[in-house]
Amino acid sequence: MTDETSGSTVPRRQLGRLLTQLREDASVSLDSAAEGLDCSRQKVWRIEKGLVPVRVVDARAMCEMYRVPEEMTSIVAGLAKETRAKGWWHSYGDVVPSWFSLYVGLESSAVLMRRYDAELIPGLLQTREYAAELFRRKNPTMSGAEREKLVEVRMQRQHVLVRRLPSAPTLKVVLSEAVLRRTIPDRQAMAGQLRHLLDMTALPNVSLRVLPFTAGPPLASETGTFVMLGFPQAFGRASTEPTTVYLENITGALYLDKPAEVAAYDRVWADLETLAPDEAASEKLINAIIEERA
Repeated sequence: MTDETSGSTVPRRQLGRLLTQLREDASVSLDSAAEGLDCSRQKVWRIEKGLVPVRVVDARAMCEMYRVPEEMTSIVAGLAKETRAKGWWHSYGDVVPSWFSLYVGLESSAVLMRRYDAELIPGLLQTREYAAELFRRKNPTMSGAEREKLVEVRMQRQHVLVRRLPSAPTLKVVLSEAVLRRTIPDRQAMAGQLRHLLDMTALPNVSLRVLPFTAGPPLASETGTFVMLGFPQAFGRASTEPTTVYLENITGALYLDKPAEVAAYDRVWADLETLAPDEAASEKLINAIIEERA
């Protein structure tokens, strides 16, 4: 495993932002911090970006360098301990790429997920058969056993929607009508996938709306698929995880959390909610598509 896939995602990011703030408040440059810690500038940068777990001894050394009061040092040390905890997805090994491991950690910690999908059923709402077909097409040279691991990771992720402790997050999804009409080769499996969508909307924390072709092009036509993750308020910490926009492509992903970036996607989401019919009308459309294929 690389460093990026080790440790708990949210505490790493929280600690990184907190240490950056403390260093800047102390007017210490990255180079000076690296010299004081007797390490590379890259190591300090990676810690501040939340890319790696942090040893408590390193966290305390940084606090000492930045002349941080003991009370805040205790908070920093506590966060450092949390960065070394591992999530369930690490047991699946290298089939989970580092850039996606970061997302799974954020998904596990979110209290609100807002998602628009233009092409595919989102992973949290996929059936095993639908997911298996996608992985078969995406990884034709991968062994069946490795692809099955990928499917298992996807199925395991779905437990977040029905967990009791902590409370399951709220999932709000808007799907383009094209997603529902783009079938996989096994038509029976596709019908099962559509019925599964209806089953999932029975959960009190899941909302699904379909953007019909007749609604015209949304602002999301320029963004494509995206996820907005909201996080709980932190207690007893100086740093709260900011809303993060996740954008994925075939080789990696982008994580956007600057206020201007999040505000731009908030506008896109508001436009989707204006254009998409309510849940009842969306359920009616899904049922109509199922009947068309019967």
